[in-house]
Amino acid sequence: MVKREFTLEHEYAYNRRGPVPWLVSHLLRYPIFPIAMVLAAVVNNLAYGGIQVYVGRAFDLIVRPTWAEAALLAIAVSVVATAAAQGVTGLVRNFSVSFIAQRIERDARDELYVSLLGKSQTFHGRQRIGDIMARATNDVQMLNAMFSPGLMLIVDSMMGLVIPLFLIAQLSPRLLLVPGIFTVLLALTVYDYNRRLKPISTAQREQYGLMNARLAESVAGIEVVKANAQEAQEWERFAHNARVFRDYFVKQGGIEARYWPMLAFSFSYAGCILHGLLLWQQGVTTLGQIVAFVGLFSALRFPTFISIFTFNLVQLGLASAERVLSMINTETHLDENAAGIAQPVRGEVAFENVSYSYDGNPVLRNITFAVRSGETVAIVGQTGSGKTTLTRLINRIFDADSGRVLIDGVDVRDWSLASLRSQISTIEQDVFLFSRTLAENIAFGCADASQAAIEEAAREAQAHDFILDFADGYETEVGERGVTLSGGQRQRIAIARAFLTDPRILILDDSTSAIDSATEDRIQQAMRRISRARTTFIITHRLSQIRWADRILVLRRGELIDQGPHETLMARCEPYRRIFTRYER
Repeated sequence: MVKREFTLEHEYAYNRRGPVPWLVSHLLRYPIFPIAMVLAAVVNNLAYGGIQVYVGRAFDLIVRPTWAEAALLAIAVSVVATAAAQGVTGLVRNFSVSFIAQRIERDARDELYVSLLGKSQTFHGRQRIGDIMARATNDVQMLNAMFSPGLMLIVDSMMGLVIPLFLIAQLSPRLLLVPGIFTVLLALTVYDYNRRLKPISTAQREQYGLMNARLAESVAGIEVVKANAQEAQEWERFAHNARVFRDYFVKQGGIEARYWPMLAFSFSYAGCILHGLLLWQQGVTTLGQIVAFVGLFSALRFPTFISIFTFNLVQLGLASAERVLSMINTETHLDENAAGIAQPVRGEVAFENVSYSYDGNPVLRNITFAVRSGETVAIVGQTGSGKTTLTRLINRIFDADSGRVLIDGVDVRDWSLASLRSQISTIEQDVFLFSRTLAENIAFGCADASQAAIEEAAREAQAHDFILDFADGYETEVGERGVTLSGGQRQRIAIARAFLTDPRILILDDSTSAIDSATEDRIQQAMRRISRARTTFIITHRLSQIRWADRILVLRRGELIDQGPHETLMARCEPYRRIFTRYER
């Protein structure tokens, strides 16, 4: 069972043991349509073969000295009826496989997105956004192409091989000699073709993900690229990745160019005619049977020709399925614990001998402290001392390696993750805003908030005035990641979001670093008002915020070396005095 921080209430149970079982489980979710597709393909190819048989019977009829026009008319009507059946079953087959392909693409994308929402922050911190987007878009889309036209053509090709051979055997088993040899050689060739194509297809999908990831990084960091005049270098890197991607297609083309079954089909076709005429000359078969035999063997041309295309789609689809499934199956370390405690949080926080390491590197060591509900706690220390990591253990962005983090006396791992996080709000220096309206960004954690409540939270965060300066006010669309706003404006929107959600525990990680002193003073006054009813953790270099904290935690190299109010620490803690003096400067 893969641990996840989020799951849907009713989630379909797919078989995720491998790409093929996974795709089959998706396919079996809609069992009627695969059955309809196969049956329609069988009838469709029987109808095509039946037309060739009727044509042969017509030849046998007209070569007789006397023949009845009514008999020929009956054959003609049978051909028309069979052709109509072929057309109808073709529509059923195409509709069924198109329905399957669209549903599988939709379901796979939904499954991947839900999986991504359930991954831990550690997982997301190690991923390239561009590669994730490539898997969620292009790789999932390849699953669609794998089924339509890929699966449809494969099923149709199989029926296009088996049914003509079956009908040829009905004419005369002796006629199976050349078609049988050709079919065996075709099967061996397709097997070898797929064996050589598989690594190329896998490399194609991996290279596409790499190319897309680096492109996304360059576009996201375009300001840094331009500031350092690195446009030419970034273009060269992208061009190199594009050339490698192109080279894989060239290798694929080389394999396809050496695909010899079409040439073998031409020789086999000539051999069929020769063999059939010899049998007719010996009186073993009739002329009409030979005509039907040649028509049936010509039907093998389609599966021979299309196999080079369909199996390439299958290999690309399987490679894409493996990439998508590997991301879905990636283990995370946290579990949503849906059956855990879900109740209002009072705000008491305690650390008991908590240690945490990231990728084997110790970040926090034996941290112990207790905070009463409603207290304001400032966390100070040098860069890299573990301040942000400590706060991320409170809302379970990370889990402690040893020791316990308690909320209201209960281990955070025993809480329902959704209940816990919904009552904890974090405002960081690097604020993330969505490409939505300002009102939607403020109400992100409280979707049912009224317009009046949104505006009141914005006033408390000193954001109301600058919002009204925009032509559309609260309906102003924010650019991606909030790039159309200044750093201070983004931080005030984030603070307004926190005010609106009314959390029981508030974490402020250098959240006013981009705000001028006068505005910060007004925001701090609002924070003091709301912090009386909640527990607040502050990571900041602003002395004014540190001074009014009820308690200050002093961290050094991942260890808690002292704690207490400002005056006490100034009197007894030399490291704190040095830190405070440096901040003062």
